[in-house]
Amino acid sequence: MPDLRIALALAAFLVLAACVEDVVRIAAQDQPAPVPYVARQDGGHKLAAIPPEKFPAAWQRALVRYQTKEAPGTIVIDTKARYLYLVQGDGTALRYGISVGREGFEWTGTAHVDRKQHWPKWHPPKEMIERQPHLARWADGGQPPGPQNPLGARAIYLADDKGRDTGYRIHGTPEWWTIGSAASLGCIRMVNQDVIDLFDRVPIGAKVIVL
Repeated sequence: MPDLRIALALAAFLVLAACVEDVVRIAAQDQPAPVPYVARQDGGHKLAAIPPEKFPAAWQRALVRYQTKEAPGTIVIDTKARYLYLVQGDGTALRYGISVGREGFEWTGTAHVDRKQHWPKWHPPKEMIERQPHLARWADGGQPPGPQNPLGARAIYLADDKGRDTGYRIHGTPEWWTIGSAASLGCIRMVNQDVIDLFDRVPIGAKVIVL
């Protein structure tokens, strides 16, 4: 009996090992060359480089296999896995690491891209100003665009099926170290270099699914 148990355990281990090896092999095939998150000039502003040794490869932009019935150009946001997928239509998707809403600010549903903005101003919500009074200086005119603006280099504004602003955005962030965490007030944060890439690929009206 002990020999049988050992044999069964060994067989199970070999099956698991084979599965793991296959997943690793598929992932390796799907990953393109590393994306350089280097410093760059954009719209009169300087984007700082992201230290590659401090930004895990798991959160870096990648082309991955992705099976879905959604049309090419659809954005699918997996809030649990902390990934945003841009469907390519050939069984693949561009995958970006994101930061999502922290506890109490999560949301799910379907929306569409209503408008897009280069280097947007940031208007802090009234509730945030109440918690952080120093933000009151941006209450009227908003915080000017720039590397320290919480919306980063680009903002993609989302509306519901009736064209009403959802209040949620997909936007850049100077706080690249928050990618992969639940840190926002419901909006989807991306590394500035990644949100620029997404911004250039996504048209007005694109479907957005938040899971």
